[in-house]
Amino acid sequence: MNMHTPVSSPLSEPTHPSIVNPDGTTLLPMSARARSDNEFDILLDGEPFAEATITGDGDEASLCLKLSVPESSATVIGAMTTALEAAFASSPELHTIAIAAESLQHAPLRALPFVALEGGRLTVSRSGFYQTPLLWLGHPQAGRTRAGLVAGPDGRDHPLRPPHPEGLVYQRYDPVANVTVSFRAVDIDRDLDTFHRWMNDGRVAFFWELARPKEDLRTYLEQLQAKPHTYPLIGCFDGQDAGYFETYWVREDRLGPYYESGPWDRGWHGLIGERRHLGRVKTGAWLRGLAHYFFLDCPMTENIMGEPRVDNAKLLTYADALAYEKVKEFDFPHKRSALMRCRRDRFFEEVRL
Repeated sequence: MNMHTPVSSPLSEPTHPSIVNPDGTTLLPMSARARSDNEFDILLDGEPFAEATITGDGDEASLCLKLSVPESSATVIGAMTTALEAAFASSPELHTIAIAAESLQHAPLRALPFVALEGGRLTVSRSGFYQTPLLWLGHPQAGRTRAGLVAGPDGRDHPLRPPHPEGLVYQRYDPVANVTVSFRAVDIDRDLDTFHRWMNDGRVAFFWELARPKEDLRTYLEQLQAKPHTYPLIGCFDGQDAGYFETYWVREDRLGPYYESGPWDRGWHGLIGERRHLGRVKTGAWLRGLAHYFFLDCPMTENIMGEPRVDNAKLLTYADALAYEKVKEFDFPHKRSALMRCRRDRFFEEVRL
């Protein structure tokens, strides 16, 4: 993956669902508009209300933020996170940003969990910034619902899982693919026609074997949503439905017994149903987005696992660029699989977001 190609088009659209303030209220989505190579206007509801200036080059820079409206914790947090996103997205070689202390004087530093105090300076690392749920996660993070584990299949005890999310769960502008990637929870009444069309497409049916009548597929989705450890998503590019994804906690799923699965390991199955959204660029975008969503959704998740067929050469070519490593090969009852693992630290250190 080329880590030294600048983004050619400035960010000009909201890139996240919302910003949740420390008091629990929601700030309107903000966006950044480039004025020059190192200056951004920060927009609130389409109107400029702050200016961000970036100085320095190479892998380290400094950021100064000036607001043209009365400063409050909410406006500072929103403007700062939006400015940082614009800076990192526009400069792929940039790894550390120092923040002028006066830029944050109206915001509690713990409200910006990616800010560190190093050598008397306030700094933000790229790998830490992209682990914050503030900008892109559409619901509260999954947490520990109780102490200890509950009984699981074949002795694989696991945490009690939180309720499934609803609505938009993730949204982010991907500067590599120049497309906004989003995922939302499946709404059966809304999505059944599309799901039925995709599953009855011969290209999809060959792998999924779900070319069934619409009511059978409704039952399939209802049964899936009723399981505590898995839920389905619709993936979108620029707001257009593109594909279907099943998320699961590995420990209690069929993959769980094939390796030393951890209590918070995640896995997925996916497909792109709309042919116009096929291709390497968009495939890379949804792979990045889905992994990013998993790591944001649960801070305890350290591994994302996959089990593609060993002969799925096309998908496996994405592995290294997406920080997936091959653990081993193994036999499911129905296929020979490659066990793939994406580790949190490697993902945020190596993958261009």
